[in-house]
Amino acid sequence: MASLMQDLSAAASAAFEAMGLEARWGDIRRSDKPELADFQCNGAMGAAKKAGKIPRDVAAEVAAALKENDMVLSAEVAGPGFINIRVSDDALAARAEAVRGEKMAGAEGASDPQVTVIDFGGPNVAKPMHVGHLRSAVIGDTLRRLLTFLGDQVTGDVHLGDWGLQMGHLVTELQDEQPGLIYFDADFTGPYPEEPPVTIDDLARMYPAASAKAKDDPARLERSQKAVAELQAGRPGYRALLKHFIDVSVAALKIDYEFLNVHFDLWKGESDVDDLIPDLVEQFKKAGLAEEDGGAVIVRIARDSDKKEMPPVMLINSRGGTGYHTTDLATIMDRMETLQPTPQRMLYVVDQRQALHFEQVFRAAEMVGLIDEGRLEHIGFGTVNGPDGKPFKTREGGVLRLADLNAMALEEAQKKIAEAGKLPEDMGAEEREEVAANVALAALRFSDLMNTRTTNYVFDLDKFTSFEGKTGPYLLYAAVRVKSLLRRAEADGNEAGDIAIGHDAERALVLQLDNFAFACLQAREKRMPHVLCEHLYNLAQAFSSFYSALPIASESDATLRASRLGLASAVLKQLETGLDLLGIRVPERM
Repeated sequence: MASLMQDLSAAASAAFEAMGLEARWGDIRRSDKPELADFQCNGAMGAAKKAGKIPRDVAAEVAAALKENDMVLSAEVAGPGFINIRVSDDALAARAEAVRGEKMAGAEGASDPQVTVIDFGGPNVAKPMHVGHLRSAVIGDTLRRLLTFLGDQVTGDVHLGDWGLQMGHLVTELQDEQPGLIYFDADFTGPYPEEPPVTIDDLARMYPAASAKAKDDPARLERSQKAVAELQAGRPGYRALLKHFIDVSVAALKIDYEFLNVHFDLWKGESDVDDLIPDLVEQFKKAGLAEEDGGAVIVRIARDSDKKEMPPVMLINSRGGTGYHTTDLATIMDRMETLQPTPQRMLYVVDQRQALHFEQVFRAAEMVGLIDEGRLEHIGFGTVNGPDGKPFKTREGGVLRLADLNAMALEEAQKKIAEAGKLPEDMGAEEREEVAANVALAALRFSDLMNTRTTNYVFDLDKFTSFEGKTGPYLLYAAVRVKSLLRRAEADGNEAGDIAIGHDAERALVLQLDNFAFACLQAREKRMPHVLCEHLYNLAQAFSSFYSALPIASESDATLRASRLGLASAVLKQLETGLDLLGIRVPERM
């Protein structure tokens, strides 16, 4: 069943077309003044201006047509030509029943589903993830869930950073620490040990140590750069070490991602496309796009219309190595050649500060014929900041590891739960731990997703784990409260029945339920999860008002009681559906 907003828009559009005017003027949206109307149509002014007519006359004719629709209770002209619309109680009841009964809980599939790759996460091998990785993880995973829900065929790719200078630092630092390892014998070609010579803690220690040495010692830096070039050229021992580094790192990454309920379809890295790079470079050369410059191979992508400097893409550097430009282009080539069906669109969920890089890559991809630039999107986001407004740090001034942030959130969730003292007395230790983990998850994901993606936000763990205000834990509590209400009602022999609408609080609640379809489609179109967050928070607020205004399970009239329990069931279904799209798990009780 289509949403009320969609059905009203269709009816209004038909009325405009019947007058010889464009259908687009029939767009309907929720009223800015809910005390006056449920919905409003503002198209009469624009349509009248274009047609040379009087706006109120156009509005009156459209309103008259709308009044003939069974779902419309009233349609009145206001001001210069606004149309205020109220829908009937029967239409609201039918809509609530549809939300309760439909698999998508009132949402509608996208009219233009596409085969889409979402490139998100982007952690570097050997470097523990930090708080900055939170945003790419939860935004990317939410978009993956949302687009799949709305009908897109989505592949999520973690796109590991495993091919840069950090690999050279690790190889050379390990050689300094354990020079006798077989991996450093240039004459040995295998087989190599299956057990890795390092742990994730070793990698976390070795990389910053080597990086610091390289900053102070040009010769040390040159060793790492040479090791990278030899790795990329295929030196067997270094390739074997790379595999160990990746395996050890991915095992640790999966622990952090699992805590955040983040999942990927592909665990591929930059090294996976190394064998495609020679062919990629050759394609640029054959197309007359590549040129040598100071020993490097570059592609000039600047346009006459550019308002800013647009540096060239570097395919091969002067040392014969490759960087992010090349591996990103090779990854696009790999996806277009190997994924079935062929991707129609690729989204890159990466820090807004990388905008120039992606603009360069996207232009080059189109120039060489890999994919149209317009089908590549950089989904940029702002930073996670501390109270000082600067990127979030530890008290000691260092970068906060994501694993530590997860642990802090879990500890704070346990503290908040203990302070509330509302967990059932019969809840065992394992279930208590699961509830705390769900609260921590809700706090971390919702606190990030509720912010407009492109803005920065201040991280406040005390605020984000609160059960009051616009927080993930508040939404968890709202959903669990509905579950508890329905469970108690069922235990008393009261079941949900046919939904009937008659009270203002019921009307407001169903109108909010109806907005789910619009919120989901807007979040998809704009790539902005905060739109869905806002809807779910408003839905929880509307249910709270409904719960306060009217008796539900305690209603003495059996028909009304069954109806309100049915409406509560519809709310629960949409809340759980929406929270799942945000990657938030809802416990059975708390």
